[in-house]
Amino acid sequence: MLPGMSDASLTTELGQVLVTGGSGFVGANLVTELLGRGLEVVSFDRAPSPLPEHPKLRTIVGDICDTDTVAAAVAGIDTVFHTAAIIDLMGGASATEEYRQRSFAVNVGGTQNLVSAAQAAGVRRFVYTASNSVVMGGQRISGGDETIPYTERFNDLYTETKVIAEKFVLGQNTLNGMLTCSIRPSGIWGRGDQTMFRKVFESVLAGHVKVLVGSKHAKLDNSYVHNLIHGFILAAEHLVPGGTAPGQAYFINDGEPINMFEFSRPVVEACGEPFPTLRVPGKLVWFAVTVWQFLHFRFGFPKPLLEPLAVERITLDNYFSIAKAQRDLGYRPLFTTERALADCLPYYVELFDRMKAAGKPAPVPT
Repeated sequence: MLPGMSDASLTTELGQVLVTGGSGFVGANLVTELLGRGLEVVSFDRAPSPLPEHPKLRTIVGDICDTDTVAAAVAGIDTVFHTAAIIDLMGGASATEEYRQRSFAVNVGGTQNLVSAAQAAGVRRFVYTASNSVVMGGQRISGGDETIPYTERFNDLYTETKVIAEKFVLGQNTLNGMLTCSIRPSGIWGRGDQTMFRKVFESVLAGHVKVLVGSKHAKLDNSYVHNLIHGFILAAEHLVPGGTAPGQAYFINDGEPINMFEFSRPVVEACGEPFPTLRVPGKLVWFAVTVWQFLHFRFGFPKPLLEPLAVERITLDNYFSIAKAQRDLGYRPLFTTERALADCLPYYVELFDRMKAAGKPAPVPT
């Protein structure tokens, strides 16, 4: 190995682990996997943990912006997985200051607070959860890699805050003895998902899914939650002096780009709902929801059915190579989309049925 080069064979044990956002979809699945590997885990979130009691699990309910609470959470920790975030998918110049401050306080300020506390506590490894959107910016990307520069076009606060926070985390690599890296997932799905397909189901139940948007050839990638967790753990294990992960960002996804409507079709049809066939131009829809977003913030109109970011994601090629993660971390998706979907279909049908039942008016007593 030449001087200055990193060695992918160098790995380390994770020790005691902190998972922020441990009550959320990704966090709870990550905590479960870590416990299954025999590790001692602290779950930190604003909400109580949905997981059953476990002798190696300690839960802390608190605010990531609170310095004292965060200091207590990182005490004695060796590895931090930071998954907590507010997912505000609108933004741009029309967003209110209150809306902006909420995202920045948690996604940027909370991350900075956590990093500082972790460094002071002697934490050795810090894995940040970013997003593939940090480089997208409304451009068509097919098989993009980590050399693509950060976008400077921010139509949503989630991307804007993730860019700032990822830059900060990677800039802190090696400072005070802590090594850092960042994981960039795509749309995250699987059992426990309350975001991706919930939004699809909300639109279906509201009768809004009448057309397909954009070209059938437009593809994006997704991150099945257990593939993503596999990538998280590999990245943390490679956060070792001389290793490959320190200071690096990685796209972690299923490695199977697909049109979003074709990805959703088997799930919607399994729920007993018809799938539309008529297509409308993506640019037309994007313009309409951008105007709608402006009216929402400035004049109190209802939120748009889709955010501009969501329209961009389903109408433009936006998929990324996992070659760097394969080379540096030995990452390979554990599950194909087909296998994962077969496992998740009962969960999604049950979620749809619950949402449908909740939306029905109560029967009138006779």
